[in-house]
Amino acid sequence: MFVERLELRQFRNIKEIRLDCPEKLHLFVGPNAQGKTNILESLSLLSIGKSHRTRRDREMIQWETNSARLKVHVRRENRVDRLEILLSPKGKKVIKNGLEQRKLSDYIGSLTAVLFAPEDLAIVKGSPQVRRRFLDMELGQVSPWYIHHLTQYNHLVNQRNQLLKDMAKSRQPVWGLLDVLNEQLIDLSTQLWIKRYAFVDQLNRWAREIHQAITQDKESLQVVYQPSLNLEGDMDRPRMRAVMVDELKRIQAQEVQRGSTLIGPHRDDLHLSVDGVNLHRYGSQGQQRTAALSLKLAEIELIRSETGNYPILLLDDVLSELDDSRKTHLLEAIRGKVQTFVTATGLEGIDRETLNRARVYQVRQGSISEQG
Repeated sequence: MFVERLELRQFRNIKEIRLDCPEKLHLFVGPNAQGKTNILESLSLLSIGKSHRTRRDREMIQWETNSARLKVHVRRENRVDRLEILLSPKGKKVIKNGLEQRKLSDYIGSLTAVLFAPEDLAIVKGSPQVRRRFLDMELGQVSPWYIHHLTQYNHLVNQRNQLLKDMAKSRQPVWGLLDVLNEQLIDLSTQLWIKRYAFVDQLNRWAREIHQAITQDKESLQVVYQPSLNLEGDMDRPRMRAVMVDELKRIQAQEVQRGSTLIGPHRDDLHLSVDGVNLHRYGSQGQQRTAALSLKLAEIELIRSETGNYPILLLDDVLSELDDSRKTHLLEAIRGKVQTFVTATGLEGIDRETLNRARVYQVRQGSISEQG
């Protein structure tokens, strides 16, 4: 899979650009706050239908304009798909080959992408919410089914939380309605858990192998799914269901008192360790960066194994955050097989071989010019 052409109009500070992308490596260079990241954001948005930088679509529309348009031509084997996203004050439209897609789950997967930015270090050292978002975004790219059920689940949790708050205030709680929502919660939760356990098992295998290569077999990385109740990865759905039924009964009064759903996929986490040591709490900065890099490279291989095609790779000012050893491993791992879009403030630290095979652009105030 690779991008043949990217067109943007009135997207953030970019008035209008059209980039033909025949090469495997594209390097966007310029000072900060000039629009480099906007290019990578547009590709990520065209991939998953959401921005990694904001939840407000209006922020992505150029100042004092009313709409933005993003287009990309994606080649996969002998087929080219035309993807388009329209942003306006009325909302967002996602279009594939000229047809608007009413469900995001029908669109996702047309362009798969792995984004690696400095803030991705938070996957290791940040909050459980960051790791859940990482898990959901990557799993969603290989399973539109997952996105559909996750959307249903999030809506249900909000509905159930509101009911719990209302029950805390009421002298006559509506237990019957809570029972109905509990049944739906259990059904959706077990479906998501089955998918997450399988995904993390694959992610762990790829990440461990890559991490060992980076550290020259000196360290062993382990990625484990950590649910909010006592589950095991080899449980089937009926057994998961039974565990959740018992736990919901046990904490029912506590949930009503707090007005919140206290167990479920929205409360789960990923546990990362090196040689048995918790990376989140005790890992050095170098170990945390190596683990984050391993996870991102594992994503590439996992997506390829699931879809049959490599994703595109988006590196947002990440080379400056890596030491020479990790930088070398990253460039060697992607060389020749993954179409890559890189942003950087300068060319320092990028080896000559990489520069020779790259198409280099200068970015200034939202304008892009190819460097000869």
